Amino acid sequence: MEMGNQHPSMVRLQEIVKEVKVLGQQVASFSGLQSDKDYRKLERALTRQLFEIDSVETEGKGDIQQARKRAAQEVESLLRQLEQNVNHPMRLEIEKIYLEAQNRITQEVRILRGGGGNISDEFVDGIQDVILRLTQIKTGGKVHLRKARYRTLTRVCAVHDIIENCMKQQAQCLPLSEGIHVSVPKINAIMVEVNKSRGDLIALLMGLNNEDSCGHLSRVLTGLLVELDALDVSGNTQVRNYRKQVVEEINSLLKHLDLEGEGDTTCRYDLAKNESIQKIEEIRRTVAQLQTELVKTETTQELHFKPKAELQGLLTKLDEVSTARNPCIREARRRAVLEVQAVITYIDLKEALEKRQAAVPYVDEHPSHKAVWHVLTSLSELQRQVLEFGGKRADKSYIMLEELLTKQLLTLDAVDPQGDEMSKVARKQAVRFAQTILNYLDMKTDEWEY
Repeated sequence: MEMGNQHPSMVRLQEIVKEVKVLGQQVASFSGLQSDKDYRKLERALTRQLFEIDSVETEGKGDIQQARKRAAQEVESLLRQLEQNVNHPMRLEIEKIYLEAQNRITQEVRILRGGGGNISDEFVDGIQDVILRLTQIKTGGKVHLRKARYRTLTRVCAVHDIIENCMKQQAQCLPLSEGIHVSVPKINAIMVEVNKSRGDLIALLMGLNNEDSCGHLSRVLTGLLVELDALDVSGNTQVRNYRKQVVEEINSLLKHLDLEGEGDTTCRYDLAKNESIQKIEEIRRTVAQLQTELVKTETTQELHFKPKAELQGLLTKLDEVSTARNPCIREARRRAVLEVQAVITYIDLKEALEKRQAAVPYVDEHPSHKAVWHVLTSLSELQRQVLEFGGKRADKSYIMLEELLTKQLLTLDAVDPQGDEMSKVARKQAVRFAQTILNYLDMKTDEWEY
């Protein structure tokens, strides 16, 4: 039926449905919390549409009543989805980690904004731990979770970059002694302002500063660049290099001032079509093919190719993959590297066992050393099963593998080297090897996704 021949109430409902669809897209990608103003704005807009729908007269017509009912149900569904998004366990976990990061950073920011520049190794390690935990958040492919994780990560990673630059400055023993050149006192004074601005920027990125804005901070830093440019440092290489370092520090801070809209576009947080991720996935497929051929063979001599050489080549390719400073891509690459290394370790142990079997039996071999090799033989078979395993942690086969590996660790713990140095070293290596297999099994089943 053409629009001109439709009942006015039906036309109005169709207009409302169009508006609701636009709101639906905003709901699907909303990555904030219930306390955010954008949440309240969306909630009010959807509630207003419900009132609009309720005000449409049906005049007792069945088709209009059904259309109004469907429209109301759509809005109510979006309101439920919006509430579920903000209360999703993983969204709350992201916020929990973010709040922990804020608490870690608050004290350091106070020092920096006071003009100090010393950053502790403990603080850096804490920020790295926050980044790792965020990259391991499971989004289940949900857009709002991916967006929330990405936006949080970009800010925490920006803070990490800033404090890394600060650590480099500490290592360079800046600032310089003021007696070197007449311009040094001015550069030192600017460096103090840069340290304060560094603290202000970190506070802005982490939501700890509601007084300043990115625009104001940008103007402050740009003004410092102008002051540095006006200084005459000709004839003194050391001072010229000092000024250059301060300029580079200011520029590194300026690049982090454009994060306001970071993560608003899908291509930033949905990495399925990312070029680096595609390269990593291609390498992983190659590793899987090599692994399949390896586990089928009884001995490494049966192979028609040199697997270790190919695997080492894949490690080189992974090293060349650009992460673009994206922590999720970096984590994907790290996991792919571990997959390659797991296969290489499997080959190394298999070759060592074959070499031992082919050699003349050691008549004077220490019993403890022999016991360790017996465990390594079992671990080689268990690693083959771990490489082939493609299930989940709830599977019986996973539980069985975990128990068998733990049992081998207990067996190694019971081996008494009796003062034999070779047995002591062998047991230590075997324990590390067993633990590595357990960690790899854990990684394979943690359902991580980028």
